Amino acid sequence: MTTPIYGMIAKELAVKSWQVEAAVSLFDEGNTLPFVARYRKEKTGELTDEQLRTIEDRLSYLRNVETRKEEIIRSISEQGQLTDALADKINQSYKLQELEDIYLPYRPKRRTRAMIAKERGLEPLAELMVTGRTQAESAEEAAKAFISQDLPTVREALQGASDILAEMISDSADVRARLRKALIRDGVLYTELVGDDQEEKQVFLQYDDYEEPVKQLPSHRILAINRGEKLGFLKVILQAPDEHYIRGLIRQISPKPGLFDDWKANAVRDAYKRLIFPSLERDIRRELTEKADEQAIRVFGVNLRHVLLQSPLAGHVIMGLDPGYRNGCKTAVIDAQGNVLDHAIFYLTMSQERKDEAKQRMAAMIRKWRVTLLSIGNGTASYETEQFVSELIEEEGIACKYVITNEAGASIYSASKLAVEELPDLDVSIRGAVSIARRVQDPMAESVKIDPKSIGVGQYQHDVNQKQLAHTLDQVVESVVNHVGVELNTASPAILKHVAGITATIADNIVAYRKEHGAFQSRKALLKVARLGPAAFTQCAGFLRIKDSQIGLDRTSVHPESYELAAKIIEETGCQLEDLLTKEGIARVRAQLDRLDAADLALRLGAGEPTVRDIMEALKRPGRDPRDELPAPIPRAHIVKLEDLQVGTVITGTIQNVVDFGAFVDLGLKTAGLLHRSQFCKRNQHPEDIVAVGQRIEVEILTVDSQRNRIGLTLPKAKR
Repeated sequence: MTTPIYGMIAKELAVKSWQVEAAVSLFDEGNTLPFVARYRKEKTGELTDEQLRTIEDRLSYLRNVETRKEEIIRSISEQGQLTDALADKINQSYKLQELEDIYLPYRPKRRTRAMIAKERGLEPLAELMVTGRTQAESAEEAAKAFISQDLPTVREALQGASDILAEMISDSADVRARLRKALIRDGVLYTELVGDDQEEKQVFLQYDDYEEPVKQLPSHRILAINRGEKLGFLKVILQAPDEHYIRGLIRQISPKPGLFDDWKANAVRDAYKRLIFPSLERDIRRELTEKADEQAIRVFGVNLRHVLLQSPLAGHVIMGLDPGYRNGCKTAVIDAQGNVLDHAIFYLTMSQERKDEAKQRMAAMIRKWRVTLLSIGNGTASYETEQFVSELIEEEGIACKYVITNEAGASIYSASKLAVEELPDLDVSIRGAVSIARRVQDPMAESVKIDPKSIGVGQYQHDVNQKQLAHTLDQVVESVVNHVGVELNTASPAILKHVAGITATIADNIVAYRKEHGAFQSRKALLKVARLGPAAFTQCAGFLRIKDSQIGLDRTSVHPESYELAAKIIEETGCQLEDLLTKEGIARVRAQLDRLDAADLALRLGAGEPTVRDIMEALKRPGRDPRDELPAPIPRAHIVKLEDLQVGTVITGTIQNVVDFGAFVDLGLKTAGLLHRSQFCKRNQHPEDIVAVGQRIEVEILTVDSQRNRIGLTLPKAKR
């Protein structure tokens, strides 16, 4: 990789070129991004996770560009058409689209009209058209010299030469670049409803006879239009001032009047309509889709991050309820460690007799296991289940509350191989209830067991590039898991495989080792796990915690490679490493560390300041979970009905999903309210700049449409 590329990436990120070079070097050595971000801050100048992720992505793109340059240069060279100027032009390009435009004239093509014309010897006539250098008094007279058995008429000769000229114009990288820019600037995407299925078409009714400038199309609208077109309900046309562009091209190749003006004008028109516009329309639609995909995937990633980082409701005995009508409400009780204590199926929506029976049995189960929290899935029959639970709590005088939990993906997990391994003795239907209970207890640990696409916090996730979506979501999960850290002795393979340096095979081996040898007593014991060698240990060790280890540093985020430095820092406080094993000792260590200056300490110990600073923070709070600092879900005891909502009422809700056009807020109803971006965003803001999934928020009821089950929200006047 060349120095100019480091400079390009550095400029994009507003960082130093040496920082980019250092990051690239670390990646090339096999280091994972979480490890580099956390434990190699001195080398990268404290680049953030986000900056490192951008470097990684841009590096991959630019390396693809370099590979493509080599392929193009080799292809043109083999054709004997490579010049120094052309090679320089290729080497100075850093965009794949730009490279393809340059390569277009040399790309092997299917047999074209221009090729046939060249085979008939009409290339010199095409050159005459361009230069106008002829003694003939008319285009027809100039073309007579090219008449042959294959070209019996002057008109056919001129048409063949026009075909060559049209392809020359179409193959011009400069012409294409200029027109692409113009189409993006001036183009309008027009849509109209088509097809016979009137009911299905209603979904896309707003796009009938609809138009919007290309440069203004938001990503969610592009994806909606694409979906309608794919389903056959929308006809999509890119409209542009074609004649204006054609006149401009004619002036460019015919600056002065000449014999071939009419033929050249026809060649330009043919080049634009037959060759250039259809190609650029495809390019622009593809670019719009790629940008919309990128935005939708980014929003999905941001939402997923907030879902995974939601604060656990620890210490509860939880009853998980997976609502249903005909098949009943599947129920499971778990203890504070997530172990299943009991399970049952209750029929809450049938006869009054069965409903009364369900109340007695559920109340008995709650009392037996001293359940303190109920977690109700938000799927089918959720509203009726919530009504039932609310009445049960009030009528039976039970001292517990409930939360509504996003159950997206629970059924997929229930039938998965992982669920069978974790809960082999439970029916597939009960496993879903266990998952719904555990999602409240530890959202991250349970959510990583589910395909991120199934968690349901985004927009058009099934319409975007699935490979890119999966890659991005894997990155988000990896980032969050390593940010939070993982308890080595209780983590499932599903979460372990997202820890830096740990593959799915190694994750299974860790769990197998635990089963055979018992709990890990130290991080060092990881080296006894099959296929977990020194390299993998270096990457993963700092992200794995052992809360009951007698080695205090194993309870922290301090990396084993820094244990010696950490011991020196503890020594500077006048405390002992053993102090990390008790609450009182930790309090003493924290008090002493607060008196020390990280920069001064780093200088005296000959260590990097960022590392010393991080170690000091880790020593102050061993076993810290970053999620504990975030607000927990809001438990409820009584249900609110849609009919109870009054316009102007201020109510507290929880952000359920953030999309380009606003945010959906869980108000404790079957229907989430929509806080449209116009109600809380400034012109250049995105909803995610203001709110996040899981955030508590006060909203004011703006509109209530009971018939369509829609609730419009705004912010209270004091907060607008």
